Amino acid sequence: MWRTLQSLWPYMWPEGRPDLRARVVWASFYLVLAKLLTVGIPYFFKWATDALDGTNSAIQWLPLVLTGAVTLVVAYNVVRVLSVALNQLRDALFASVGQHAVRILAFKTFVHMHQLSLRFHLERRTGGLSRIIERGTKGIETIVRFAVLNTVPTILEFALTAAIFGFAYGWRYLLVVTATVVAYGWFTVKASDWRIAIRREMNDSDTDANTKAIDSLLNFETVKYFGNEAMEAERFDRSMARYEKAATQTWTSLGWLNFGQGVIFSAGMGVAMVMSALEVRAGTQSLGDFVFINAMLMQLSVPLNFIGFVYREIRQGLTDMEEMFRLLGLRQEVRDRAGAPDLAVGEGTIRFENVHFSYEPERAILKGISFEVPAGKSVAIVGPSGAGKSTISRLLFRFYDIQSGRITIDGQDIAEVRQASVRSAIGIVPQDTVLFNDTIAYNIRYGRTEAADDQVRQAAALAQVDRFIESLPDGYDTMVGERGLKLSGGEKQRVAIARTILKSPPILVLDEATSALDTHTEQEIQSALQLVSHQRTTLTIAHRLSTIVDADEIIVLRAGVIVERGSHRALLAEGGLYAEMWTMQREENEAEEALRRARDADALGVLNAKRTAPVE
Repeated sequence: MWRTLQSLWPYMWPEGRPDLRARVVWASFYLVLAKLLTVGIPYFFKWATDALDGTNSAIQWLPLVLTGAVTLVVAYNVVRVLSVALNQLRDALFASVGQHAVRILAFKTFVHMHQLSLRFHLERRTGGLSRIIERGTKGIETIVRFAVLNTVPTILEFALTAAIFGFAYGWRYLLVVTATVVAYGWFTVKASDWRIAIRREMNDSDTDANTKAIDSLLNFETVKYFGNEAMEAERFDRSMARYEKAATQTWTSLGWLNFGQGVIFSAGMGVAMVMSALEVRAGTQSLGDFVFINAMLMQLSVPLNFIGFVYREIRQGLTDMEEMFRLLGLRQEVRDRAGAPDLAVGEGTIRFENVHFSYEPERAILKGISFEVPAGKSVAIVGPSGAGKSTISRLLFRFYDIQSGRITIDGQDIAEVRQASVRSAIGIVPQDTVLFNDTIAYNIRYGRTEAADDQVRQAAALAQVDRFIESLPDGYDTMVGERGLKLSGGEKQRVAIARTILKSPPILVLDEATSALDTHTEQEIQSALQLVSHQRTTLTIAHRLSTIVDADEIIVLRAGVIVERGSHRALLAEGGLYAEMWTMQREENEAEEALRRARDADALGVLNAKRTAPVE
């Protein structure tokens, strides 16, 4: 906890925020003042009791106006109200400090998530990650609030109470109170530590259940296609059953903890009250002393009981923060070098120079490939599945650092310049266009967030999607749904093209941009792609060879090695791998076309039969 507080202190005493620092100072002042009043409350109760009992010797030093029993009772309640008011004022002053710490740490976590490598995000579990961040943020608030606003005041109150007992009633009372507090604290710590293991199991079950729920909902259509609703529900319920068991154990253990605390404090209080009762009977203490000792111990029981709650909350907060701080501790795989300059794009020539790359050491993906995409020209990369085609686009965006070789843009090694400047110079139309669950206008404007409405509409027109958008009831304000599922594949691709047109980058990557579309939609999209790639340095990762016949050069990859390169006609003439792929795809297309014609003929025959059938 101490290490965590040290880590959190810069956020509770924020640099450059004198207003928040002033709040910390005033909150601390009211905290101390409230505790001084709190330990003074039992004195007014004692004096009022002595006044009613006729024992006035203990209060002779008070001003005459305060020696009446009724006056002392009123003063007792006034001091109680002041104590509560100061505590609430302290909380109100510190609220903005705590919330500022929560916001800044949550912001840092969010930024850090975007700085982690693509490898991390490909392996993550979205549902579990969101749950970890949610619990971690709440854990920060718990620690900031309880550690500062409750632990410190309780320690101060105990110190003042111990001093009063030792000074006014002797070492025996001090020993009883100290032993009670120590035993209470020891039991609370041990029992809470035992409960932490249960809490971790509950958190793991909660994370697992949330992950399964979100994963299932994100794949709603797939679940429906295969009729696996019952299986998904069973998987979710198994995780929730683990959560139910752990949560039940958590509440049961809390009951034992509270019972143990009550026994320890009652035993200590009983000993102190018996000692005082004997002294009252012997005449060495007044009735007011008996009441005072009872009131002091009862008053001490409140923060003691609360400190047990505070300790549990802090430990649970630390548990909840463990995964979040582990995320913050993950090192960026791809980092800008100190003082790295921005990429200066002139013509936009791309070069891969003897590039070697592997995701895992034992499996090489690219094995020393070299090629150039001249400025303003178009180069296509084709090859069988697993040849390393899409890896090339990821490396160009510098989602990963290569093991050896160089990737340059206009002669500048992209590993030597800032990542943000590289990505701002490149536009991409991916195979799987995932849109934000927002409006069509928002998704197009994502290419250049400061673009005006007329520029968004112009980009949509160039992407040949403007008529479709304007036909919608809400036009550009139409919500596209989760991952853009309200739009068809072709419509999503056109939105992605409009987004790239709006970005207007000097370099364009088309990463299998039409491979998931039907032939008719592909032909419509292809004209828009040709428009956006005009006079831009264009690297096309292609599955359908019909889309890249006009490329200035075609590079054929197999198993991470360039095996052929040249124009479409030259590669067909070679009769190699490219020619085989071309022939195979042409036969597939012919078979699809024949099937389509047969279906059309069957449909036409059925329609004619209906028209010529006699009417009964």
